Amino acid sequence: MTKPPLTLYLAAPRGFCAGVDRAIKIVELAIEKWGAPVYVRHEIVHNKFVVDGLRDKGAIFVEELDECPPDRPVIFSAHGVPKSVPQAAQAREMVYVDATCPLVSKVHIEAQRHADAGLQMIMIGHEGHPETVGTMGQLPDGEVLLVETVADVGRVTPRDPAKLAYVTQTTLSVDDTSDIVAALNIRFPAIIGPHKEDICYATTNRQEAVKAMAPKCDAMLVVGAPNSSNSKRLVEVGARAGCPYAQLVQRATDIDWRALEGIKTMGITAGASAPEVLINEVIDAFRDHYDVTTQVVETAIENVEFKVPRVLRETT
Repeated sequence: MTKPPLTLYLAAPRGFCAGVDRAIKIVELAIEKWGAPVYVRHEIVHNKFVVDGLRDKGAIFVEELDECPPDRPVIFSAHGVPKSVPQAAQAREMVYVDATCPLVSKVHIEAQRHADAGLQMIMIGHEGHPETVGTMGQLPDGEVLLVETVADVGRVTPRDPAKLAYVTQTTLSVDDTSDIVAALNIRFPAIIGPHKEDICYATTNRQEAVKAMAPKCDAMLVVGAPNSSNSKRLVEVGARAGCPYAQLVQRATDIDWRALEGIKTMGITAGASAPEVLINEVIDAFRDHYDVTTQVVETAIENVEFKVPRVLRETT
């Protein structure tokens, strides 16, 4: 039987970013240096395939520091942790390695700098997301006020409207965040923003590629985890940019083929914590069902690389 033709648009860039690469490498090098098991507080990145692979190598994932024995190394996830976590690790004399993405650490430093200048912080982010929890945890309770939407801006009650600054989660929708920032600037004209935008280059680049690709596509799949903020934002950006059907899938087995009946063009991208092997798995699944022609939609070239901590570079 002849397979129906399908043009497959592949977003570039897609998948792993430098911060994710670095975090995974930190866990692998820690196991190599200290042997298994090595404990990791929270998923090192939000991807089940990656986490399961590291678990097989000897990583044990926990949610809180008190689940870790004091005589084994612990690694803090790429999303960052509240300041109280490394303080608790030091108090227990634990060996720990901070795998926080350097671009998240930049936001932490920024928040502390504004607090030192006497400013109360507003954080644009998603309540309960580990990165938001980690950033808000850099300062004492009450010093960081969270807003998630434009409507929240109207409800927030700062201590002094003339002494405010804002930071953002690094994995937000660029467009949604710009609307919230505009609302903050209208309500609090004196508010101070980041010296350089907090939304990271990888999030921005992946969203721009989706915006370029979406109008060409009858449907679009984002390879990523349901707890991955940047992956979920790609689905939203694709739908908003004109793609009639945009869906998040973790693996090729999650594809809803019935929903894709009759499509002629398909877009594929992946969140920053999704490995290329899963993207290729999805592409191969389409080759099984269709006579595929591929086209790359490239909007940026990434060559960012972050070094692992010095304590682990000694093993390489």
